[in-house]
Parts: sequence; structure tokens; C-alpha cells
Amino acid sequence: MPTACYDGRSESTKKRCLFSVVPWSILRNVVLAKTVQSGSKKFLRFLGNWAINTIAVLLAYYIVPGIHFGRGSSFLVPFVASFILGMLNAFIRPILMLLALPLLLFTLGLFMLVINALLLYFVGVLLAPRFQVDSFGAAFFGAIIISVVSIVLNALTGIGGVHVTVRHRARPSKSGNDDGPVIDV
Repeated sequence: MPTACYDGRSESTKKRCLFSVVPWSILRNVVLAKTVQSGSKKFLRFLGNWAINTIAVLLAYYIVPGIHFGRGSSFLVPFVASFILGMLNAFIRPILMLLALPLLLFTLGLFMLVINALLLYFVGVLLAPRFQVDSFGAAFFGAIIISVVSIVLNALTGIGGVHVTVRHRARPSKSGNDDGPVIDV
């Protein structure tokens, strides 16, 4: 700071002088960096999850014979289907989980596959001519494939908060009188 701003001036003049010395572009970038950074991270995480769900829906389409796109469908249909599936998972699935809580506890969480199958089947109903799920069985196997692919891709990319770490430990050194594990009977 130049000392000329502080030589015998009033407090308000000092403040004005301070504001004229500090470059506003630096302050603006520092203040906006936190808000834009957190917002853009959330948006990028959303786009990553959407891409992973789209890949999972496409893989389910190729593997499960009861899931198919209608004739004349554009290439945007998988993106729309995965977007609607994501919206249903965000808003409807928590309500269904709360209603099915006794079944979820009794089946140790395996009933989630049925909930995911119901949501996938509902997406097929909503996008009926362009994206079709023929039966509940096809929706069930499609939900299994979508879940597995999503888990694997989220673990590989680290987008969904799943991080895989591999640690190698050194083997314990053998002492001279150690013959290995002993099992007493």
C-alpha cells in the first residue's frame, strides 16, 4: 500500500484510497471463485452422473431383450430416458423407500432392486412409443444391469463419492523359529 493514502487524511478518505488501490478484478475473481466453483462442481458432477446413467441404460438396452427403443427414435432418447430415470430416482425413490421400509429391512435391502425395476418400468410407460420396457422381468434385469454398471463406473471415475484405494502392505517378516500358522484342535 502506498503511504500517501495514510498521511494525515480522515478515515473515510483512507477507505476510499484503499478501494482505489486494490484492483477490483482480483477481488471480484476471489469472491466469485468460491460461488462459481461450487456451482460448477455440482453441475459437472450432475453431468457425470447423467453420462454414467446414459451408458448404463444403453448397456441394459443391448443386454436385456425386453428393453428397446422405438422405430425412428433419435439418438437423444437414451439421454432423455436416463434424465427422467435420474429425476425419478431423486424425487420418487425416497418416497418409495420410506413406504417400503419394512420390506427393505426384512430383505436386507434387496427390495431396492424391485423399487429400481418399478422406476425403470415407469420410465418405459412415460416414454412409451420411443423407449419401451416390455415386462416387469425385463425391468428387473435392466435395473440390475443399470445398478451394477453405475456402481462400477462411479467407482472408476470417483464421481458418485465412491473412491477405490488399493494399498499394498509389506509381508510380516518371518522369524527363525516360525513354521507358519498353527491350528490347534
